[in-house]
Amino acid sequence: MTPSHTRISKAVIPAAGLGTRFLPATKATPKEMLPVVDKPAIQYVVEEAATAGLYDVLMVTGRNKRPLEDHFDRNYELEEALHRKGDESRLSKVQESSDLATMHYVRQGNPKGLGHAVLCAAPHVGDQPFAVLLGDDLIDPRDPLLQRMIEVQEQHGGSVIALMEVDPAQIHLYGCAAAIPTGDPDVVGVSDLVEKPAVSEAPSNLAIIGRYVLDPAVFEVLRKTQPGRGGEIQLTDALQALASDPSLGGPVHGVVFKGRRYDTGDRGDYLRAIVRLACEREDLGPDFRTWLRSFVTEEM
Repeated sequence: MTPSHTRISKAVIPAAGLGTRFLPATKATPKEMLPVVDKPAIQYVVEEAATAGLYDVLMVTGRNKRPLEDHFDRNYELEEALHRKGDESRLSKVQESSDLATMHYVRQGNPKGLGHAVLCAAPHVGDQPFAVLLGDDLIDPRDPLLQRMIEVQEQHGGSVIALMEVDPAQIHLYGCAAAIPTGDPDVVGVSDLVEKPAVSEAPSNLAIIGRYVLDPAVFEVLRKTQPGRGGEIQLTDALQALASDPSLGGPVHGVVFKGRRYDTGDRGDYLRAIVRLACEREDLGPDFRTWLRSFVTEEM
């Protein structure tokens, strides 16, 4: 497969999930809008895409997701009120989200899984390679995972997935990759993928995390992919087909990520992500860390 020389410019962010693990907070508020310190989780994801040079962002949404569109749109009344007060600091923060990227939206309609959500992006993406970023995984901006994945895709063509070593006892919670070493220590070839395997059936402890750089050939594979685990169209199943037969759309490689990842997919990890990010903030960290040490000491 000849490596692609088309510069990747588009990102797809699936955001149609119901957020049932965060009920009742997500009854009327999209889970992607839950704050992580003082920004909604979804803004971190769009910022990551923009930092990697992907300024064309398609968000795949569903019912009750209008606040996502409002957040990345201009709010002229609020901006004018802040301007009259001379509150330039908050004004710049409000304007930041609407200046990050050119945002587009499409509704998934009937949520049939991640693979179906990605397929909804086909008319917008066309025949270009593109990135997919899942909102439950926040990647620390000091660890440029997406940029590295784009480099690997430009070098090898095909598709690239993000992998992370996990405790083997936890591999049943993830998609899992069978990996082949390459000349790069952080890059592996992927020969097989299994969605949430039993521990005894997992080909490795390399778990798929929520970043992908995909060849547009994945769309044709997804159109033919039957519902899999959970009765949904699984992106992992389509990638498994590409990995087992590169003639369908190039090879599949993985970038093994060893950086900082904040999982906001469940309540406990969401709280831990907030604490970690708050501790590292220059404006909040010193006082918050002092309070946290005192609180832990008293509780212990």
